[in-house]
Amino acid sequence: MSEQHPGEKSYDPGDTTLTFVNRTDDINPYSSELRAKMSCGHAVTPESLTGWCRALLGKGQYTFKCPAPTEGTEQCGAEWPYTEVRRLAALTAAEMLDFEMEMERLAAAGFCDFKACPGCKTYVEREALDNLCFQCTICKESNKPTKQFCWQCLKPWKGRAPRSDRCDNDDCSDKDLELLKGCGTITLSDVKGVGPVPSIRACPTCGMKVEHNQNACKNIVCPRCDVEFCFVCLKLTGQCLQTSSYFIACSSGIAPRQTAMPIWKRE
Repeated sequence: MSEQHPGEKSYDPGDTTLTFVNRTDDINPYSSELRAKMSCGHAVTPESLTGWCRALLGKGQYTFKCPAPTEGTEQCGAEWPYTEVRRLAALTAAEMLDFEMEMERLAAAGFCDFKACPGCKTYVEREALDNLCFQCTICKESNKPTKQFCWQCLKPWKGRAPRSDRCDNDDCSDKDLELLKGCGTITLSDVKGVGPVPSIRACPTCGMKVEHNQNACKNIVCPRCDVEFCFVCLKLTGQCLQTSSYFIACSSGIAPRQTAMPIWKRE
């Protein structure tokens, strides 16, 4: 690393392990710092690469993909290994710790459903995603009072089971579903013939809550399951494009607000 001001990073021109290029930074075209070439061929600086990868983590994405434009509105999309990101972003020890802890958290959330048992306070995983009635084996083994609780409201289970919508506790409700029903609306200004749509959708594949940045086409890639779908009609992109296109209204119209959370059928 070369000498730098606090909060700024730049490459050491004498670093022979990097390939330097004399062209625009493909993430931040206004940067005048020395640029290096990523494995996909696009140019970055330590600051632009760090900023972009932090933004991806903030959106719930723990894999890092190149945003450089290729043709039209298409992005390169090449996936960068974390070891490459760590080196070319010149991450500090503190940054590496932050990145790796967040990547671990997001990866766990992407493939598991964890919550702290209200009885023993141990983090437990729910495998039956269509049943809110959870039996804590750790409580049972240690003879704690809370053995069976509602995954949704975290209170002792009441009512029949199995059940996927709620238990019989008075205040048991799906907060995510309430958010989908009560969120505001947005306009996709680049998509012709589409009126206001709900600002928050649940991915039709895994159920993760996602938002559209209101720029470019109507499709969005879920940061958890990596499936692309239409934010307007909620069909998978391939199905939507059979009768529509990226920048025109869907033939089936705007999908109504969702009244049930999709359950991820993971293999």
